[in-house]
Amino acid sequence: MKIGERLPYFELPAATGETFTLNQVMEKSCILVIFISNACPYVQAYAKRIQDLVQHFYEDNMGVIMVNSRSSQSHPSESLEAMKEFLVQHSFKHVWYLKDEEASLASQLGAKVTPEAFLFNSKRELVYQGAIDDAWDQPNLVTRIYLEDAIEYTLDGLEVDFPETEAIGCQL
Repeated sequence: MKIGERLPYFELPAATGETFTLNQVMEKSCILVIFISNACPYVQAYAKRIQDLVQHFYEDNMGVIMVNSRSSQSHPSESLEAMKEFLVQHSFKHVWYLKDEEASLASQLGAKVTPEAFLFNSKRELVYQGAIDDAWDQPNLVTRIYLEDAIEYTLDGLEVDFPETEAIGCQL
């Protein structure tokens, strides 16, 4: 997916047991789609920072969709039940955690690793794709907060300075 392209419509099962549709976030000021994996050490290292971002921008009406595109047949730790446990373990609130068993959404967006972020503005156009920040394993050494800056710019109606960065993580 290229910067400026629109978020495609999708329906996926949620960890809560219900079916999520894109219509559920259409009123949001922006939408963050972030691909994660329960067992990925990069995701584990970023879990608190992701939840902090969710909490920080909750009042700004940002919709947050976490997507697990790893096959639960190949990776039992990626099952819907394990996804529910992940949400509780990391105290996630105000997010939808979806299962993309066939990796169709990951393929449409071009996601390659977990975690990888895709931020869409109010028109549902891609404005940022890539990493959360520049220090996955040492939060105290972060110097570039790519995703947070992109969210701030998007909510303010500004063009994102660095619309694409290289995400590192576990292969999808």
